[in-house]
Amino acid sequence: MQNAHTQVKTDTNVKVATVILNWNGKHFLEKFLPVLLSCNTQERSEIIIADNASTDESVSFLKNNYPNIRIIENSFNEGFAGGYNTALKQVEAEYYILLNSDIEVTPHWIEPIIEMMDNDKKIAAVQPKILSYYEKEKFEYAGAAGGFIDYLGYPFCRGRIFANTEKDEHQYDNVCEIFWATGAAIFVRAEVYHSLGGLDRDFFAHQEEIDFCWRAKNNGYKIMYCPNSTIYHIGGGTLPKSSARKTYLNFRNNFALLYKNLPKNKFLKIFFLRFPLDILAAFSFLAKGNLAEFFAVFKAFRDFLKMRNKNKSNWSLLVRKDHLGQIYFRSLVLKHYLGRVDKFSQLSTKNFS
Repeated sequence: MQNAHTQVKTDTNVKVATVILNWNGKHFLEKFLPVLLSCNTQERSEIIIADNASTDESVSFLKNNYPNIRIIENSFNEGFAGGYNTALKQVEAEYYILLNSDIEVTPHWIEPIIEMMDNDKKIAAVQPKILSYYEKEKFEYAGAAGGFIDYLGYPFCRGRIFANTEKDEHQYDNVCEIFWATGAAIFVRAEVYHSLGGLDRDFFAHQEEIDFCWRAKNNGYKIMYCPNSTIYHIGGGTLPKSSARKTYLNFRNNFALLYKNLPKNKFLKIFFLRFPLDILAAFSFLAKGNLAEFFAVFKAFRDFLKMRNKNKSNWSLLVRKDHLGQIYFRSLVLKHYLGRVDKFSQLSTKNFS
């Protein structure tokens, strides 16, 4: 087993490294790895499996069936953020593709994005069009046609407002700058990834890709959406959509995201606007009988404060610019629940910065 904390040199001629972070995903590897290999037509490319201390037979399956695929074995489960940071220290390439194991790719899904990034060095990350594996005519929750955020910190996508996903009728087939690219399939310029310190491992999982993209934007880079590349995502492979653990991570990390990336005066304003909405969300869980999710919200508040105090000196060094492109300067909660907005196209463009 490779030492997960030792730099391992690979072929420096590799242009694109597709890295799948796997945790107990043998069934997904069996299903989707053959498709990934058949669609890997990009020159100077490499496919790597970074195993996050799986307890199923993922590693033995790979060694027995795909002996030519490189495996990086992390010594323990470091979550999405930490697992990728550890693995990517051992991968040399110009571009990384962070790809979930529960994704079916399509022919020539890599080339148009790499061409886009080759032509503009200010692009830090790009995501493809993400459709649902089970409902292939619809966008998939985690990314859809590119991520955005409202001024209170609620993330949403072109093609997905809260839990409502749109049918893909080619309404979002234009190349555009977005606020964040999904971690399910994000193409990243390796140099930028490492210069920004990678993903924040304190997030563990959920919204760490939004934090990374926001930091990249604060440092003058662009995040883009490429409709000429399509993939199909199952989603919810690690945590189900209704999960106290997922609720906890989303609430905790969302506050950490805002604290890290907003100017201090703006964060304080947003915090006091957000707090009652999150309390309301907690009691909505309670009203539905989800006691664990109710308590998860309050645990998230507590642990965000711990994260803030622990990382105060490091976070204070981050660049925070009052540049908020692709932010929706209205409350998406009010627009959705009171204004009956459930499609991105219903949001007025004049309300985006």
